[in-house]
Amino acid sequence: MRFAAALLALLLLAGCASAPGGKKPRPDPYAGEPGSRARALREAGPTRIDPLPAPPNCVPPREHDESLYTPGGLYAPGVPDSAPPVPVDVSHLPEPVPRREPRAAYGNRETYTVLGRTYRVMASAEGYVERGIASWYGYKFHGRHTSSRERYDMCAFTAAHKTLPLPSYVRVTNLENGRSVVVRVNDRGPFHEGRIIDLSYAAAARLDMKRNGTARVEVRALMGPDDSRVAERPPAPPPARPASPAAGAQVVQVGSFGDRLNAERLVGRLAEAGLPGAQLDHTIVGERSLWRVRFPPQPLEAAQALAERIAALGLGTPGLLPVPR
Repeated sequence: MRFAAALLALLLLAGCASAPGGKKPRPDPYAGEPGSRARALREAGPTRIDPLPAPPNCVPPREHDESLYTPGGLYAPGVPDSAPPVPVDVSHLPEPVPRREPRAAYGNRETYTVLGRTYRVMASAEGYVERGIASWYGYKFHGRHTSSRERYDMCAFTAAHKTLPLPSYVRVTNLENGRSVVVRVNDRGPFHEGRIIDLSYAAAARLDMKRNGTARVEVRALMGPDDSRVAERPPAPPPARPASPAAGAQVVQVGSFGDRLNAERLVGRLAEAGLPGAQLDHTIVGERSLWRVRFPPQPLEAAQALAERIAALGLGTPGLLPVPR
């Protein structure tokens, strides 16, 4: 009996020394770190890798083998690119709003060389307008670092350009269907002959060009780094003249679209910028249906001021139209 009682007491002591539930306490992975650093690491969580935030309905970033990249070349040239492995709806995602940003610490060297060809980075995005072929890149690069060291997110409205300073904001218009999208340029490319810009999957979807893979576009700079404001400016207005009854009322037309959804988006962006009151005007030109974004008639001086404000915000290239008598 005495032996049994002593054995029971030993078992109870062992149980008290164990963690609740009989589980052994986990070792502290940061036990060897200095006190303040250990506390910071514990608060940051068990991993030191900053995960890539993904918008709703997007896919997780894929793993990348950097041994497939050679400096001065392309990443995994033998691996085909693709759309996301699951359907992704990007129609609800907002486009970026051009804003003041510092010049990126990476990706802005004065010159760089890829595939034996040297490119010179532009000092400013101001005045840049170009027409040519756009392509898009997708899941092959999803989650990989861009030239600016940001991670590529195929569900964000971004783009790669060979010479624009990083980051720059541009408006890309599909010349085949009139659709447009604002993208933030944070990467270098495309390094295929005859292409002027490489769009993210989301931007390609917004322009309705992801099925064909390429499209003829216009790329127009809106804002470069260091607040190099280069909005879509109309030609310099003529010298100001006092309004007169002969001048008549003027309609401010901000844009014209073959897709009503794009026109409605512009109306929404104008309202968000503090310029409510734009209306849709539908017309038929030839056999094509067009949706025009217009402000109601107003005196000449007021119309000119409104057009200049719209242009300064990078929301279009407004024009003044006289109201027929």
